[in-house]
Amino acid sequence: MKVNGNTIKTGNVIEHKNDLWVVTKTNHVKPGKGGAFAQIELRSLKDGSKLNERFRSSENVERVILQEVLHVFLYKENENLIFMNNETFEQITVDINMIGEQYAFLQDGMNVIINIYNDEPVSVIMPDSCVEEIVEADAVIKGQTVSSSFKPAILKNGVKVMVPGHIEVGTKIVVRPSDSKYIEKAKN
Repeated sequence: MKVNGNTIKTGNVIEHKNDLWVVTKTNHVKPGKGGAFAQIELRSLKDGSKLNERFRSSENVERVILQEVLHVFLYKENENLIFMNNETFEQITVDINMIGEQYAFLQDGMNVIINIYNDEPVSVIMPDSCVEEIVEADAVIKGQTVSSSFKPAILKNGVKVMVPGHIEVGTKIVVRPSDSKYIEKAKN
């Protein structure tokens, strides 16, 4: 199925250069001159090699249609992640490298979509957002409730994020796992 280069998301599988590639990172760039493009990091499903490509919004890319199956995360065993199919209750083992850096956001009981191609898992799509707690951050800047300036903070899972100045230690925030970006303060 042909899709626009700007619609590619993390976890999608595309056919490119006569191989199947899973998208591990996406970054949409709008330069001052020229058209917008998506900077995409790809990992080969065949040998695990990596590739960085730019896809312009005018380009069409062949997206491979996979079986998308909802699974729940159970536990980690060495370098493997164990998931359970929500309908059949069958367990599936996935190599931790298939998720990459997003692994830090995986929580017990979290629902994910596992893409299956020829009865083999090929990629894991994490939720668009998840709630994490701040365990380390600079002091609150007095008077800043909403600010355009951000400060570094560390989440309970060890990931560093940039948060607004009014966020303090112990606060739960909503984060996007695909790029570790702050979205908003979690509603209690």
